Amino acid sequence: MNIGILFLKSNLTGILTFSELDWITTHQSNFTRLEESIAIKLGRMLDAGSVNIGCRLSS
Repeated sequence: MNIGILFLKSNLTGILTFSELDWITTHQSNFTRLEESIAIKLGRMLDAGSVNIGCRLSS
């Protein structure tokens, strides 16, 4: 998984899944400064309500 793609997917769908959130927390110690800033941005989007925790339904 890649934090940049995860960020774009979350922006597009407005949803962050529990498995994606788990991946972020387990790999955050290996993030670069840019990846850290993206993770912080995702957290702020969760706090603001523009991204929700849930599941994506595939069609």
